[in-house]
Amino acid sequence: MFRQTALLALALLPFSLGQVSDDFEKGWDQTAWPIYAPDCNQGGKVSLDSSTAHSGKNSIRVDGAGGYCGHVFFGTTKVPSGDLYVRVYVKASKALTDSHVSFITMPDSAQGSNKHLRIGGQSKILMYNRESDDATLPDLSPQGIATSTALPTGSWQCFEYHIGTDGTVETWLNGNAIAGLTSKPGVSNPNAAQWQRSSIKPKPTAVYFGWESYGGDTNTFWYDDIAISSTRVGCT
Repeated sequence: MFRQTALLALALLPFSLGQVSDDFEKGWDQTAWPIYAPDCNQGGKVSLDSSTAHSGKNSIRVDGAGGYCGHVFFGTTKVPSGDLYVRVYVKASKALTDSHVSFITMPDSAQGSNKHLRIGGQSKILMYNRESDDATLPDLSPQGIATSTALPTGSWQCFEYHIGTDGTVETWLNGNAIAGLTSKPGVSNPNAAQWQRSSIKPKPTAVYFGWESYGGDTNTFWYDDIAISSTRVGCT
């Protein structure tokens, strides 16, 4: 009941505060959450799943195939024009490996046409990747890897992030800040040298959830209770 009340309160906020929230209990509205598969899609699949959910009975399942053309996402262009906060409950069937993958991708106008800010994994940890120069946050050195964390499998995880208009990046897993996935202007981060070498300030124009593999990795991800806002929503 509390979760339903919280989601209703979010839905009633002014547009500037609460853009999008969905628990998929009314199904998958493909007009509100269209499929996104830039360039090609050979094998990836998105579906409504009633066998597992963070809340209620429904979630969105993404079966991601191997290789770039096996990618597939679903998402929305209804994102704030200022600071962006995203909260999503996610469940992965397989652990992140050493290979580079993404499970959230955002077209980023600050990088230029058809370039994305991506969230995923490499070296078995969560990380960001900037498509235009392939920079990662954190640096994938032993020290940088130690500042991030793995994504647990087989259970629902509350994943949150913030992209600020000043270039700030903040990330939380189950309410705990991830130091390696944090970058703020004027704040020294010895494990963000690759990321901070650029003056690009991300400006996402959409948020898409799914799977993209740059090698042979396949995976199944489930997504539920998504909230996209200009303020932090949290895991409650």
